[in-house]
Amino acid sequence: MSATSTPSHARLPLIGRPLAAIGRTSALVAEHAGQLGLLLARSVRALVGLQVSFRSILNQIYIMGAQSVPIVLVTAVLAGIVTSQQGGYQFQGSVPLYILGSVVTSSVVLELGPVLTAIVLVGRVGARITAELGTMKVSEQIDAFEALGRDPVAILAAPRILAGIIVLPVLVALANLVGVTSGMVAARLTLGLGYESFLYGARLFWHNWDMFYSMTKAVTFGLAIPLISIHMGLRTSGGASGVGRTTTASVMFMTLTILILDAFFPPLLLQ
Repeated sequence: MSATSTPSHARLPLIGRPLAAIGRTSALVAEHAGQLGLLLARSVRALVGLQVSFRSILNQIYIMGAQSVPIVLVTAVLAGIVTSQQGGYQFQGSVPLYILGSVVTSSVVLELGPVLTAIVLVGRVGARITAELGTMKVSEQIDAFEALGRDPVAILAAPRILAGIIVLPVLVALANLVGVTSGMVAARLTLGLGYESFLYGARLFWHNWDMFYSMTKAVTFGLAIPLISIHMGLRTSGGASGVGRTTTASVMFMTLTILILDAFFPPLLLQ
């Protein structure tokens, strides 16, 4: 063996470190997936068994839905305006401007409406749920529920999950309508494209499947956001600093999940 060669026993740690990291990551992913599955199963059982307060569901619908309407509308208006202006810039002198109606409608309905609304709810609703349940966890309020024989999942998790599934499709439908309308108005003001021409272009390439696709995304995101935020909140430990760390991790986890799920939709439903 030459003086410059590395002994085999010295190379083993270098090989083992990435394998160990992959193993730890895989174990953590499997742990999260298992706990999410159990949480969803327990929530469904609580809902089917009528263990969930109807008043709690209505309260969560108001918090997650009605209070989110202003920020969802602002996001949808800006998305429609920007899409219209950028599309008009690209199309001038190359294709008929009425095609802009199809571009704005398809972009908002298929992608921007569901995804931007979900991202808004991640920040506004998901972070709040994680911080709220995390604080209850570290202050032992959830342990108190269990000590009293009450199911924390039926009280805290199931109403939020059902409310998310109900609320997000409504918000996405509202965002789609407002986004397309703001895009149409922006096209009229900046490009001189008439409303009739915009709507003609929108109808020209419209498929009824597009709305089903958008609502399917909304239901999926509406399930994922409260499910992940509740799961992360119930895993919180370490006092106030632990609540902060878990909330940050929860927002990152939810955002990545939304983007990953969004990437799976075109090959599954648009082929």
